[in-house]
Amino acid sequence: MALHIHEAWILLFVIPALVSPAAINHEDYPADEGDQTSSNDNLIFDDYRGKGCVDDSGFVYKLGERFFPGHSNCPCVCTEDGPVCDQPECPKIHPKCTKVEHNGCCPECKEVKNFCEYHGKNYKILEEFKPSPCEWCRCEPSNEVHCVVADCAVPECVNPVYEPEQCCPVCKNGPNCFAGTTIIPAGIEVKVDDCNICHCHNGDWWKPAQCSKRECQGKQAL
Repeated sequence: MALHIHEAWILLFVIPALVSPAAINHEDYPADEGDQTSSNDNLIFDDYRGKGCVDDSGFVYKLGERFFPGHSNCPCVCTEDGPVCDQPECPKIHPKCTKVEHNGCCPECKEVKNFCEYHGKNYKILEEFKPSPCEWCRCEPSNEVHCVVADCAVPECVNPVYEPEQCCPVCKNGPNCFAGTTIIPAGIEVKVDDCNICHCHNGDWWKPAQCSKRECQGKQAL
């Protein structure tokens, strides 16, 4: 019994000596998790405060160096207190802009509607058109329509008419005025009945005609 115990102790001392360090696979014995984290922190998250600046991709910039830190395309300067970035006043985007790019420091409109909409119709930039006989319009580069409405002169008659495709009314029979309920031409005396001769006021067609009684020429009663 004592012999067997002695042999066992000999084996315990001999076997570890036969195992070489190369035979141990270190992957089978992972390092302590805390040690791994500490090692990775030292490699990736170096402290550059007061020495430089780091952008979102991990690139390091020296003090005084100009760079773009990340999603913002506005340039920054690396200082001891960290990046100091430009904050420009960007121009306003046109309300009718259909395509905006953010590749620069300020958003930029790349496409604006190249036509105007007016009463359900589209017109090209600088195109002139007449939506009605009295309107003259133009499609401006701002995609807005500017119109001018014709200012018609007062017609010199009491019965003006509107011709197709014409804006202002016209006096087809020339100037005239009312003599009672009768329309008489201007510029001449008109016998409106057996006793009255009338004429229009010069330039005042809206006034009733001026009439004077003459000797009546009616038939004498039998």
